[in-house]
Amino acid sequence: MYTIKPIVVSAFAMLVLAGCGAGKQASKTNTPIAETAPVVLVKKAPIADNDLKRWSHLDLIKDTIPGMSVDKAYAELLKDKKGVKVIVGIVDSGVDIEHEDLKDMIWINVNEIPNNGIDDDNNGYIDDMYGWNFLGDAVDENLEMTRIVKKGDDGSQQYKDALAAYNAKYEKTLEDKQQVDFLLEVHKTIKDALKKKVYTLEDLNTITSADPKVMQSKAIMTQILTNSGPTFNPESELEDYRESVYNQLNFNLNKNFDGRKIVGDNPEDITDTKYGNNIVFGPDKEKALHGTHVAGIIAQVRNNNLGGDGVANHVEILTVRAVPDGDEYDKDIALAIRYAVDNGAKVINGSFGKGFSPHKQWVYDAIQYAAKKDVLIVHAAGNDGNNIDLTENINYPNDAEDNIREFSDNVLTIGAINKVYGESVIAPFSNYGTLNVDVYAPGQEIYATVPNNKYKYLQGTSMASPNAAGVATLIRSYYPSLTASQVKHILMDSGILLPAMVKIGEDSNTEAQSVNMTSKSRKMVNAYNALIMAEKMSKN
Repeated sequence: MYTIKPIVVSAFAMLVLAGCGAGKQASKTNTPIAETAPVVLVKKAPIADNDLKRWSHLDLIKDTIPGMSVDKAYAELLKDKKGVKVIVGIVDSGVDIEHEDLKDMIWINVNEIPNNGIDDDNNGYIDDMYGWNFLGDAVDENLEMTRIVKKGDDGSQQYKDALAAYNAKYEKTLEDKQQVDFLLEVHKTIKDALKKKVYTLEDLNTITSADPKVMQSKAIMTQILTNSGPTFNPESELEDYRESVYNQLNFNLNKNFDGRKIVGDNPEDITDTKYGNNIVFGPDKEKALHGTHVAGIIAQVRNNNLGGDGVANHVEILTVRAVPDGDEYDKDIALAIRYAVDNGAKVINGSFGKGFSPHKQWVYDAIQYAAKKDVLIVHAAGNDGNNIDLTENINYPNDAEDNIREFSDNVLTIGAINKVYGESVIAPFSNYGTLNVDVYAPGQEIYATVPNNKYKYLQGTSMASPNAAGVATLIRSYYPSLTASQVKHILMDSGILLPAMVKIGEDSNTEAQSVNMTSKSRKMVNAYNALIMAEKMSKN
């Protein structure tokens, strides 16, 4: 589980940081953008709404925004090329396959006759026309640490670690509850003063009152709106924050809650596979928000004047619902990976993760199975602002049993950057690590599809991962002879270097660190460079 990082939390906790430099002209030939850390004139003016909706597709040199140069790649490198369809597995909370901007990009199982109650293709899943839902009607779930603690003290180190993590998490969530309750009261005070639910900085500036509570609330919301940017909607963002915190207390950390009973399987038995159903957006389509947003980042139709644009154009989305509102089960993830592989996926996106993995070998076996079938798995690094090289911060699933040596070369782990190039370009919530984060991609304020024909800005490494997966899909579409391992290393090697000194972690008062601390590559994904490298590699 990766909760989407609420914008309000970052806005309340951080100060705006800026940088500046000298300008540089873009090359007119199809040569890679400089791999050395470029000197750019950082955009000072507000980003236009249309640019903000697609900033991850823009170009650092041309637009002074650290996007992935997707537009430049289409305009200069792909305009006269034809790609092949690539199936992308979305292992997530479900996808709204009826969304206006996704419905034409959905994988269909041509070997299955719809709704006849028969497993026509004999793959073990009845009427799996668009994928499979391993969660059935389950939505909310415990965290893995909660499940371990609930089983009782077995004397293991895992139990001790889970108990310590649970107690710390519970105390932190109680603090978050106090904060969100306070902010909701502040918001109510402003709504009452302005007689409106949604307001801007300009509206706040009109407030005058002799009531100290009103003026204090004005000061707090002014700080939040100033730091949060133009996409911030106080009514919806605070409600999202409240729901996230209360769900943690009511479900994720509630030892008396059993979210798995409704599924009807034994999650401790990997051979028990006859469970779930074919409703890939789950029992409540609105709860498929996370997966629908991830799918849109990769595949929403380009240049159709709806929402944003997807990174890839020749793509079919295969939905595997395996991530609840809580921590995913190892069994579900292992079977989900195998299902996607067996049904032709060449790229799998995994925007999920957790700190404990009792049956991690099941997932490791599935990763290696994917490797044998030449499938690339793109995985989000996580949103705790931690160094995941440290044993206490391990982020599962990973591709190194000892958290050091990779056992497979088909997993690409993605950290998140924001839209301002400089020492604060790494999103403060993004995990980092010299060994366990491979490369960075845009993950803050990303605009994409959400259920029921809507669109929304969300942020997290959950959004960075599909941006990178979209570029991987482009390469596999236009250069299908390249292997999963080759595509992984193209994304790492062809990227643009991050600044030499960067801030990492959520403490805004820390000093900038060497870029060497960030990741293996020290780079951010660039589609233009990646396609040029893919062209050269394919010829060799």
